[in-house]
Amino acid sequence: MLALGAGLFTWALTALGATVVFGRKQPGSVWLDGSLGFAGGVMIAASFWSLLEPAVELSTQLGMPRWLPATVGCVLGAASIRLVDLLLPHLHPGLQTPEGIKTDWHRALLLVLAITLHNIPEGLAIGVAFGAVGSGLPGATLGAALALTLGIALQNVPEGMAVAMPIRQEGKSARESFLWGQASALVEPLAAVVGAGLVLWVRPLLPFALAFAAGAMIFVVIEEVLPAAHRRGRSDLASLSFLVGFVVMMALDLALG
Repeated sequence: MLALGAGLFTWALTALGATVVFGRKQPGSVWLDGSLGFAGGVMIAASFWSLLEPAVELSTQLGMPRWLPATVGCVLGAASIRLVDLLLPHLHPGLQTPEGIKTDWHRALLLVLAITLHNIPEGLAIGVAFGAVGSGLPGATLGAALALTLGIALQNVPEGMAVAMPIRQEGKSARESFLWGQASALVEPLAAVVGAGLVLWVRPLLPFALAFAAGAMIFVVIEEVLPAAHRRGRSDLASLSFLVGFVVMMALDLALG
């Protein structure tokens, strides 16, 4: 239930970002580039402090080689997102050519699917974190799970905007653009519940699940988030925002975890 609540909270912040379409029709590109850089920093910091480091610690407690779950899980997570990226039709904000299998689907749907790809590992990460708490494993704290949820929720705001604004620019109504924007995060509550359920069901799976979510998020940052933040040439802004996001997420995890 906590994982579900956390997933709904991160969805709500995506919806909050999408509400920008009610106030303007042109996106603030400077703000968007900075927000994407911030989101990348949050995701990378969360991948290490909230996922990979606990995976290594839990491996030792469960009698596994320290390197095995983190390595295998991280590789599988990145490979899984790459496979979905190759197969699922989607269109990243700011680009004109869809990726994945060719289709005649509407651009709005393709944009939603692109951000949904980002949100699946985020939801899994939240669910795994709460599942670890529910399993009563040493080192897994409610504070750490809440810190991860808050960090992901903060970086979901620009994601909601990144979907809703391009759809608004295509001439859709503000209401329709908002609905498409918030829809990109509907997968997060579901992924959170699935992640928590798997961990509670198969306890030895936890270190692998933590690393899997980390690998998936790292791949998304490198493949999509950072290139999008640099696409309009504001590399300094994107890089500084990335550092701020990393530090904020690290501080949250260390303070609450």
